[in-house]
Amino acid sequence: MRERDDGRDQVDGGVGGGDPVTVVTGGGRGIGAAVAVRLASAGHDVVIGWERDGQAAEGVAERVRALGRRAVTARVDVADESEVEGLFAAAEEAFGGVTGLVNNAGITGPLGRLSETPTETVRRVVEVDVLGALWCARRAARTMSRRHGGAGGTIVNISSCAATLGAPGEYVHYAAAKAAVDAMTVGLAKELATEGVRVNSVQPGMILTDIHASMGDPQRPWRNSDRVPMGRPGEVGEVAGAVAWLMSPEASYTTGAVLRVSGGL
Repeated sequence: MRERDDGRDQVDGGVGGGDPVTVVTGGGRGIGAAVAVRLASAGHDVVIGWERDGQAAEGVAERVRALGRRAVTARVDVADESEVEGLFAAAEEAFGGVTGLVNNAGITGPLGRLSETPTETVRRVVEVDVLGALWCARRAARTMSRRHGGAGGTIVNISSCAATLGAPGEYVHYAAAKAAVDAMTVGLAKELATEGVRVNSVQPGMILTDIHASMGDPQRPWRNSDRVPMGRPGEVGEVAGAVAWLMSPEASYTTGAVLRVSGGL
């Protein structure tokens, strides 16, 4: 932290006054990949967490490096506390510290009614989307909070419009998990507000990513585009731009916000 001329605290951009270093979970594809590249264009070094496709993650890392920034990749199942610890340890070993976290890793499971969704699917979604977000945010807070000797930083949680719409007939369990992420955002923002750490959430709407194929309906964004007042699904870059703003000095007085990026949905 450094003191501003007007008496307000301001978080330094990076580790030890250097460039910002941001961990992006689920950074090998979709929104996470777009966020990693967008942050690199804004001067961040990036740690790309991935679980299934290391080759894709390395491809994102190469795009980051092509922008003149540093990047490392690390395999992590965010539902496992020990693997989250390993992710942050890798970041600290590579860059000396962490100033930001984008809590993007998440899953939905196949589309369907809750009454027909297997217990294993519900449990895994909650473990990844809720517990994973909590483990990562807790570890980031321990690193960045002034209470723990850190210099401050930012956390952005990737939620979903499903958190308020409920997603009936599709994935009520996922909607419930994302509502929990937004509740965590608000509570943690208040808890860390005097410790130099800002915490915000982004709620994407119908975005063009491969998550729709993984849930069993690759054409879903186009088939349901009439739900969206703007009449089209969103692009990953439109979500990444919102994340980059929330992580920038321009958002220095923004914490506890839940920003909807949904075309009016």
